[in-house]
Amino acid sequence: MSTTVRPFLMFEGRAEEAMNFYISLFADGKVTEMVKYGPGQPGPEGTVMIASFVIAGQTVLCSDSFVKHGFTFTPSLSMFVTCEDEAQIKKLSAELASGGGELMPLGNYGFSRLFAWVNDRFGVSWQLMLP
Repeated sequence: MSTTVRPFLMFEGRAEEAMNFYISLFADGKVTEMVKYGPGQPGPEGTVMIASFVIAGQTVLCSDSFVKHGFTFTPSLSMFVTCEDEAQIKKLSAELASGGGELMPLGNYGFSRLFAWVNDRFGVSWQLMLP
């Protein structure tokens, strides 16, 4: 097996919901694997033990932690998306920021035609760029 590096998102009970939201935003979006906790296993039954999904050609892993942590996602690590066109960046910016927030609203900041930095409703940070 060769060495791989993949983003891993740890949720506390919303992994499947987040994953389904993310795959709905990208044309190639799909769930490639999902294993849920069953009866008698350490996590709450029906929550995600481990899952993988693909968006824009990138495989992302995720899970639901049944342990409550004193931390969550931070914008210092984000998903960076190079968009194909203006329609795509506008759609992604609006949909990802809905229920979350804007760190940098969609605009021209000089280093690209359009750029936005948003937090989604799950707390995951996204940088969106139209070169």
